[in-house]
Amino acid sequence: MDIELNPQLDEETKEFYINTLKTLNQAGIPYLLGGAYALANYAGIYRHTRDLDLFVRKQDCASVLDALKESGYHTELTFPHWLGKAYLDLDPKQKKFIDIIFNSGNGLVPVDDYWFDNAVDCVVFGLPVKLVPPEEIIWSKAFIMERERYDGGDIAHLLLSMADKMDWQHLISRFGEHWPVLLAHLILFNYIYPNEVNRIPPQVMNYLLTRARSETDKSVVAKQKPGDQEDVCRGTLLSREQYLVDIGAWHFADARAEPMGNMSPEHLEIWTKAIASK
Repeated sequence: MDIELNPQLDEETKEFYINTLKTLNQAGIPYLLGGAYALANYAGIYRHTRDLDLFVRKQDCASVLDALKESGYHTELTFPHWLGKAYLDLDPKQKKFIDIIFNSGNGLVPVDDYWFDNAVDCVVFGLPVKLVPPEEIIWSKAFIMERERYDGGDIAHLLLSMADKMDWQHLISRFGEHWPVLLAHLILFNYIYPNEVNRIPPQVMNYLLTRARSETDKSVVAKQKPGDQEDVCRGTLLSREQYLVDIGAWHFADARAEPMGNMSPEHLEIWTKAIASK
């Protein structure tokens, strides 16, 4: 499948993207293409996009930025815990940029070898590329529940088109202790497509629902026998802004913060300050 997206993409932006892919292909730096291009391939949804999402291992991010800088781009490590960017120019009106992604904003979704081992071969703009596997797309998008952005629609469309081809055991293992987030998306899928519920393997739903009932029973017992565990808010794993009141004024522990999560105090500060400029 040769993906070119849509006619709204101007020639300058198209050449920007092509040059980016050629630069990294020639440099031999492993990367995966995600975002709208992966969604077009898996779900047949084509939409205008002003950026290109490239996924790399953390150890390769600096090499990618260096290669693009040598190619004439302006580059930056925007957020040291998950994201770099490359710009065609620095004029904010142009809004043409590349996202170089090696984790997620909440620090839970690092790009690792599995992404590459199970990547899907594709052709974009006539160039050979590898796409992020659908399981990893769902894992990374499942936690995006900001007021201004919610990726649940993309997940529903991916499930509609790819559920029967996915490695469900792997997907469940990816979520780990955050399995309720996956269950929430699956329940919503069944609500959105009531005649397509059979696309989700029954054993997957049964496993997650049984686990949910078990966890509910444990919670009831825990309330009857209160311990000294710190109250925690996991909402910050879903939105960096909407639950700041919980960890600020209401003194809940931030689930993103080390050692409970994967983010250092410095990274949390940088990520939170950037809210004002979004």
